[in-house]
Amino acid sequence: MNFKKIIFTLLVSSLLFACKKDLTETTTTTPPVVTNATVNTWIHQTMSNYYFWSTKMPALSSTNVNIDPMKYFTSILYDYGNTDRFSWIDSSSTDLIDGINGFNKILGVKINAFLVDNAKPDGDIALVVAYVLKGSPAEKSGIKRGDIILNVDGQTVNARNYSTILQNETLTLGFGLFSNNTFNVIDKSLKLTKVELQTNPILIDTVINWSGKKVGYLAYSQFIGYVKNRLTGQEYNFDDSLRARFAGFKSKGVNELIVDLRYNGGGYVSSSNLLTNLMVKDIAARENNVMNKKVYNAAYTEYLTKQNDKTSFITKFQNEANNIGNLSRVFILTSNSTASASELIINNLKPFMEVILVGEHTYGKNVGSFTITDEKKRWNYGLQPITFKITNSLDQSDYGTVNGFLPTYEVNDNVLPYKLLGDPSETLLKAALNIIGPVAYKSNATLQSLKTTRKLAQPKAFSDNKNLDRQDMFEQPRGHQ
Repeated sequence: MNFKKIIFTLLVSSLLFACKKDLTETTTTTPPVVTNATVNTWIHQTMSNYYFWSTKMPALSSTNVNIDPMKYFTSILYDYGNTDRFSWIDSSSTDLIDGINGFNKILGVKINAFLVDNAKPDGDIALVVAYVLKGSPAEKSGIKRGDIILNVDGQTVNARNYSTILQNETLTLGFGLFSNNTFNVIDKSLKLTKVELQTNPILIDTVINWSGKKVGYLAYSQFIGYVKNRLTGQEYNFDDSLRARFAGFKSKGVNELIVDLRYNGGGYVSSSNLLTNLMVKDIAARENNVMNKKVYNAAYTEYLTKQNDKTSFITKFQNEANNIGNLSRVFILTSNSTASASELIINNLKPFMEVILVGEHTYGKNVGSFTITDEKKRWNYGLQPITFKITNSLDQSDYGTVNGFLPTYEVNDNVLPYKLLGDPSETLLKAALNIIGPVAYKSNATLQSLKTTRKLAQPKAFSDNKNLDRQDMFEQPRGHQ
């Protein structure tokens, strides 16, 4: 089968060149004519090559190739919204690639939307900060987890505008407090402008002495490995940052581990596999044994088989020097936003050690994708279709439903006021710690009495830039011709 070459690059640059010409010379260039039909024919052919459910697609002749490519892409997906809840297209491949590498124009906040009045789902909304990204305008202005935003640019946040009210580039945020089970406006506002920022996915790591144990805690927001900023050229290796954090855990004698993935919607499979290698029990015994397996459509499977590209199908454990080494179990904090590459961690580890989930059920995504752009650069569309399904070493992959993985211990995270991530009294962390040692920590009784469970306007936390809320796992395609 003749496969088109896929361009997958972390750096998108414009090549400007000039040449000296005789002043009398005239040059005329006729740009190629690009029509919806041209783009959509390319989309269909590309999807036929790589789309996981390619045999379920309609034939090209039965589709309307003259419609907008954004609509055309979704029109050929298999059982869109149900079986395929995940494939997507971006009119800018540059923005798409930036987003999956954590480079976006942002304030740097993740938000949970709470009802101001539990009895009025169509009423006002309180935006409660779930976390703040390092180096962001939000962090530099002093915003922290638990802060409450009640109005933006003079508008009260409500059920009609809360999901879009943070989209402007410059925003004036008006704050409030939560006391006596009530949200109240206070005399505090901040004017902030979004900046282009590379996400540091490690929100916090710390070691907690608890009930005679040394408990490592890591809050991790996105699986990002090595990236190079396309504007500045600066290089980041967040995989090495992960290794360094686990080296710290190991040197401090950590013997229990809590990984907070409640806000982690996924990212690169390679980084998910790295975290698996850093946590798994008896890594030396696992080395070179199967960690997970990928399944592709028949056409791409045939092509990879002909290329003898076995590594595209099977990933094996690697003996990471910073594997903690003494863990018999791991605690993972979860929510409905825990998705894809985060769920892959859980599935990778289950055959080899006890995995204890604390929180809510996960998103339910056991399939992944890679980015496809036009090699001839005739258009800038970026496709992110589902291209593979992934199983663990036992061929298990039964979490691809709307309920995902069910928690071992179901804990409601809608408790106000929020505590900082890493604080032993923070709701989900405290629940995990109390499983490790139920009588080790007694929080202040007065503070406990002030905590109140509130209703959310939507189950998932969201960011001030939608690119940060993608729920996916990505890999770079191994073969093309």
